[in-house]
Amino acid sequence: MKEIGQMVSLTKEEEQDLHVSFHKAIQDSNFLRYVKTLHLSEDVLMKYTSRLQDSYQEFLHCSNCPGLPACQNKEKGFLLKAEAVDQAVVFSYQACPYYQKRLMDTAYQKNIYLFEVPKRMKEASMKSLYRDDSNRKEIIKYMVSFIKNYLAHKEGKGMYLYGNFGSGKTYMVVALLNELAKHNIASAVIYYPEFLRSLKESFGEDYKEKYHTVRTVPLLLLDDIGAENVTAWNRDEVLGPILQYRMDEGLPTFFTSNFTLEQLESHLAMSRQSIDQVKARRIIERIQELCVCYSLVSKNRRGK
Repeated sequence: MKEIGQMVSLTKEEEQDLHVSFHKAIQDSNFLRYVKTLHLSEDVLMKYTSRLQDSYQEFLHCSNCPGLPACQNKEKGFLLKAEAVDQAVVFSYQACPYYQKRLMDTAYQKNIYLFEVPKRMKEASMKSLYRDDSNRKEIIKYMVSFIKNYLAHKEGKGMYLYGNFGSGKTYMVVALLNELAKHNIASAVIYYPEFLRSLKESFGEDYKEKYHTVRTVPLLLLDDIGAENVTAWNRDEVLGPILQYRMDEGLPTFFTSNFTLEQLESHLAMSRQSIDQVKARRIIERIQELCVCYSLVSKNRRGK
């Protein structure tokens, strides 16, 4: 946004006041040096004395700023910059380098859709992964390999990651998806139990949009599968067709769960209406086709 100073007619008293204010301000040799960079006459500059002082003060703040959290300017992350245009001074807010870097660092987040997943997951990164236990080494090795392969060929097997509560399963998978989001690759992270509840309460176009997103997004994480209440509808009409489509189209799919695949199969077999081991086995076979399976048993890192 730019602010263009108005060159208005002044009374002699007003002009004298501006003259006094300007000469008082330029007693600061650094401020004088600052306004001289505009290459405008004193008669022009003095009409903007107060605003030039604001601009100069923000310039000083930026000159000694250690980072965005310490920004002292009126608009955090922006500098009030003064420029000479056609014998007038134009003021505009310009993003500082720290703010520009933050925009670059977070621009990838538009490529990842979170459904009922903590917003802090947007900050998950490969660099911040804990590497202090052997359980993670093979998983991280797989993740690095997947990223490299997907960037080269747009294909690869997803991961079924199971383990104890709070071990960091979701964070690890989202770190992988965030890394690929930086390469403009879209993904969705879906808290599966809440997705089913939301889908059940949706109608018409809303239902179609949610279902279509999960079915067709290039990379998908179904988070905490096994925590839902199983019904024949959500197993056979929702989960099964989603997995079949993604398997047919070669769309990498990830899962996190507290259950092993064997435990998940038992869970899926027990719907409210009946016990159906055959349909549960078909779901597991699709997951096995889509994924490699890893266990993450670790101390509870939730909240860290």
